[in-house]
Amino acid sequence: MREKRKEIWIKADGGTWDEKKSRITTGLESGVDGVLVEEEDVAKVRELGRITIAAFAAESDLETGGEVDIVVYGKRSEGDGTMPIPSEISESIVLGALKRTFGVKPNAGYVEMRGKGYERFAVDIADYCNYVIVIGKDWKIIPLENIIAELQHKEAKVIAGVQSAEEARTALETLEYGADGVLMDTDDASELKRAVEIRDASTMGAIPLSTARITKMKELEMGDRVCVDTCSLMVRGEGMLVGSQSFAFFLVHSESEESPYVAARPFRVNAGPVYAYVLVGEKTKYLSELSSGDEVLIVNAEGKARSAVVGRVKIERRPLMLVEAEVEAGDGEKRICSIILQNAETIKLMGKDKPISVVDLKEGDEVLVHVTEAARHFGIAVEEMVIEK
Repeated sequence: MREKRKEIWIKADGGTWDEKKSRITTGLESGVDGVLVEEEDVAKVRELGRITIAAFAAESDLETGGEVDIVVYGKRSEGDGTMPIPSEISESIVLGALKRTFGVKPNAGYVEMRGKGYERFAVDIADYCNYVIVIGKDWKIIPLENIIAELQHKEAKVIAGVQSAEEARTALETLEYGADGVLMDTDDASELKRAVEIRDASTMGAIPLSTARITKMKELEMGDRVCVDTCSLMVRGEGMLVGSQSFAFFLVHSESEESPYVAARPFRVNAGPVYAYVLVGEKTKYLSELSSGDEVLIVNAEGKARSAVVGRVKIERRPLMLVEAEVEAGDGEKRICSIILQNAETIKLMGKDKPISVVDLKEGDEVLVHVTEAARHFGIAVEEMVIEK
């Protein structure tokens, strides 16, 4: 299942405003989460688009304006090496500022790794930070490993400074868990977009899929079914995980394939009736609950998952079909799971090798399902006995 979403920020605190503006615009277009700038640029960044703004505190009084989302302390002081690390951390300017603002407004400590003392400094300030931004000059993995290991039981998030997509990958995967995010220092739009793709892939992870053997098909009367139109295009092999029971979800294929009867709609999954569960991450929702702006999970035949935004939900009355299948449940026993789908040629389940239309399904066919071990209460997995038929 997917992990907590990691953050990607773009560093735009140097150069002319036109140069910084270019970086910020590229970041907005690429889907980054935040931008790090000087305080003087906060208002101009706000005009470019909605994005989390982290800004260095003004040098004069270590404070910054109300429009900034995250106040960053450390530049032009101990954090960036322009002042020596103090022998007593409690006496430091940065630590004092962090203590004053902690709990008032989200804050961050900015530390350039110039030796072991700076590594220790980054760990010590974490008690008073929402974020610890660590920038490596002549180091790569080891200091970041040490900091992640030291801070794993603290609330502060670690943001690692990187300059390329591959460095971002390394930072996000260090010690398996990885940094909580990266601060990209690059003018290369392709590197930035690639870093976002790497983040999204690592965040979503993989969903285990197994096979279920079809045991029954039955034509039903009319009912209300749900089409989920997303803001993303899907390809062959991709769809959504939908089911009538919370322990088994069928991979319902997208309408990404051409049909003699209708043009392909690669943004759509004709997912099932209004009562059915759809997997949206660690939780489920009823299909009838989905609405514009919600996030859903797109999964392919290998179990690779990605997030998509719902653009529209269409509920229409259509003829239905019951599909039942036998699957090996988490306890090792064979169980019957089911799904109800619209009875139409364009509606398909993902088989082991190819999508199979519901009108062509027959007993003994094998389709892909995701099997869970837990029941669900209000869409959240819980360990309790629930009987679903």
